[in-house]
Amino acid sequence: MTIPGANSPVPVPRPQPVRADGRTDLVGLEKPALKAALLDIGMPEKQARLRAKQLWHWIYLRGETEFGAMTDIAKAHRTLFEEKFIIGRPEITEALVSEDGTRKWLLKTGDGNEYEMVFIPDADRGTLCVSSQIGCTLNCSFCHTGTMKLVRNLTAGEVTGQIMLARDALGEWPRPGEVMVGASRMLTNIVMMGMGEPLYNFDNVKSALGIVMDETGLGLSKRRITLSTSGVVPMMARCGDEIGVNLAVSLHAVNKDVRDEIVPLNRKYGIEELLAACAAYPSASNARRITFEYVMLKDLNDSDADARRLVRLLKMHDLPAKVNLIPFNPWPGSKYACSAPERIRAFSKIVFDAGISAPIRTPRGQDIMAACGQLKTASEKKSRAERDREAAAATETAEAQAAEAVGTVSSASTPLP
Repeated sequence: MTIPGANSPVPVPRPQPVRADGRTDLVGLEKPALKAALLDIGMPEKQARLRAKQLWHWIYLRGETEFGAMTDIAKAHRTLFEEKFIIGRPEITEALVSEDGTRKWLLKTGDGNEYEMVFIPDADRGTLCVSSQIGCTLNCSFCHTGTMKLVRNLTAGEVTGQIMLARDALGEWPRPGEVMVGASRMLTNIVMMGMGEPLYNFDNVKSALGIVMDETGLGLSKRRITLSTSGVVPMMARCGDEIGVNLAVSLHAVNKDVRDEIVPLNRKYGIEELLAACAAYPSASNARRITFEYVMLKDLNDSDADARRLVRLLKMHDLPAKVNLIPFNPWPGSKYACSAPERIRAFSKIVFDAGISAPIRTPRGQDIMAACGQLKTASEKKSRAERDREAAAATETAEAQAAEAVGTVSSASTPLP
């Protein structure tokens, strides 16, 4: 696959992977494409329109993966669909749970490539960090994913499939006769902050998020979805106009030399050009502020002078902004160190005192390499037997913890409410 230059790392389009059995995966197909798939197998227009609506309901509202369970569809059509289609999910290569409750899945595509997704539970929300590419070409020097080569873009189905797999794992599909609302779900927010640059896979990300935001689809409000970019300026306005989700920008530095080093895309789209695009982002307002991600790197971008320059830049562009200060998460081979806690607090205070929110992000999932900047598929370094042993050990631990929990509940003098 040809990559046309380090400063314009857009993969040349290539055909999507084809299943060996010739069947079409319906996950990721928007409504017109779903109907077209039925027309392609010879179904008459009127029937295709009805069956597409029924399939959409079963796939995205009920989470069903078996055509045989779709009781309002004629048996002959269910048999035909089983021959021609599948309702796929990513294959799970490895599933890890952090001591803080963060979950990370290593997933495999049909053509054997791997990528990662992460779920971060909090008291009042649950956030799924979704990948858009296998690997990355941006080469951000503080980011573990940036050390990977770009393999390919994920398809709309592979992006959508991550959200559906998370709902599977969390048990968040409604049972027959049950209606689930947002407040009853653990998964409440999505961030396109996993592996890859979402704006270099714009069409597939747009299609996937269209399904996610559709009220008759996965039904998640665009206000609960954030797309993070390293600063692909020409695509930012399109993102606002055509997708309309919240925007996060990986800023990480306030002068050219430092940002050129840690975010090489800055050599193509500089800080001033990037901030001007942020100021023009459709729907940005005080109610929907743009989030600036700022990783704290010791002695590189963490001085009081850096904090004051950050404030000046944001105010110069009159940006409705929030700054997320991210303690650097170490990974093997990195040349950077995290700023000291007192240095991060001092930086945060300067920004807060200027009237701009600057919370310090609590690192999550560090023990399973699931924290911000740590994602990188490394399963190929382990043998299949090693992974099987780890999975068996994890299962035994989970079963022991469950048995202990049951024993604790059984021996309690006061029943649970």
